[in-house]
Amino acid sequence: MKRRDALEAVYPALENCVVVTIMGAVAAELQSLGHQPNFFYLQHAMGLASSMGLGIALARPDLKVVVFDGDGSVLMNLGGLTTLARYRPRNLVHVVFDNETLLSVGGFPTATSTGSDLAAIAAAAGVPRTTTVRNLADFTSAFALALATNDLSCMVAKVEGVGPSGYVTDLSLLENRFQFARYLQSKRA
Repeated sequence: MKRRDALEAVYPALENCVVVTIMGAVAAELQSLGHQPNFFYLQHAMGLASSMGLGIALARPDLKVVVFDGDGSVLMNLGGLTTLARYRPRNLVHVVFDNETLLSVGGFPTATSTGSDLAAIAAAAGVPRTTTVRNLADFTSAFALALATNDLSCMVAKVEGVGPSGYVTDLSLLENRFQFARYLQSKRA
């Protein structure tokens, strides 16, 4: 499965969610599908997308939060999984695209290429709902279920180690920051 195909398959469901992406290919591919003001592309903060998503989910339990992460980022901040489990925001879906490489920084292999199982690590950390998917149909149905379930979910999506030729979004980081904040403020009840 290609990550961009997975993003495209769930893109319509993101309209009413707050979306945080990790830097690099994930951000570039999501933006290529069409930027929305509820998307925040976390650049220059590898390993912290789940932390940012957690903060938003706790501050805004009225909104569904989706974090699109990568295996290298999760491995860089494994403590983030235990923190997610500790606070257990019921409105957070954490999607980890596992291509077994640090694609955005040269394609070096990650620990998942030699057998580390991120879904099992998340479950051991206490995340209540974890799954690994390997094809587009399973990804789409698991994502829909995670959105519909009122509990913290972590999905590991095994994807090909390919990405766009450039990994930088063409949206100004400062512009994205302010647009995203305005979106969150506009959703106040």
